Amino acid sequence: MPRGDSEKMLGKALGDKRASVIVATKFSGATGDSPLDRGGSKRYIHRAVEASLERLGTDYIDLYQMHFPDADTPIEETLEALGEIVRAGKVRYIGCSNFAGWMLVEALHVARERGYPGFVSAQNHHNLLERKIRHELIPACEKYAVGILPYFPLASGVLTGKYRRGEAPDKDTRLGLWGERASRMLTDETFDKIEALEGFAKERERTLLDVASGWLLSQSSVSSVIAGATKPEQVESNVAAGGFRLDGAEMAALEKML
Repeated sequence: MPRGDSEKMLGKALGDKRASVIVATKFSGATGDSPLDRGGSKRYIHRAVEASLERLGTDYIDLYQMHFPDADTPIEETLEALGEIVRAGKVRYIGCSNFAGWMLVEALHVARERGYPGFVSAQNHHNLLERKIRHELIPACEKYAVGILPYFPLASGVLTGKYRRGEAPDKDTRLGLWGERASRMLTDETFDKIEALEGFAKERERTLLDVASGWLLSQSSVSSVIAGATKPEQVESNVAAGGFRLDGAEMAALEKML
């Protein structure tokens, strides 16, 4: 998909419903071939937000997220620029994505020291099979009341049960297109966990999707889950799974299982 097209499609789909939804988008990823077309510099942020507003067909963005840390730009400059677009009314809140825990804390400290808006959310890779952020980022988010927005919550479909041990992924699935990368994910160790999780779900008359979403949404630091879909029925399944929650004993049982 060409750069920016997802924003164009979203803007078109929203139509007159804009005021009733929360719109979140990102900046800092490459939007062109020049080194100036990416990152967290003041120059780029002001250009990027205007372009996003135009593509979305709106005059404000509810949550504007820094997609990747920018090692070439001081976080002070990035936060100053974000503060400017917040004060201008173009953005309501700001968030980060793919930040380590120490990066988030540094940014929050700088924002507090200088009177800039601070990040209210952290979007990171987090699911039942990928739990590295529990060591550093989650404690930081809990300490500073930053909401976590997990991406790849279903591990690219692995946590829906559609991939089976010993079977090659269908060509029309995400892992079917990934080749060697898929092979690294679809290991016997992964399937051992999937089969154990399916047993856990069956005991509760739930699906694996329910457990994967419920586990995330039962964590106090998780504000929402970014679940992808390519078909209308997948959207419906994701919404239904969002209503499931696990109690403390069940969360502990999953921790032990994994």
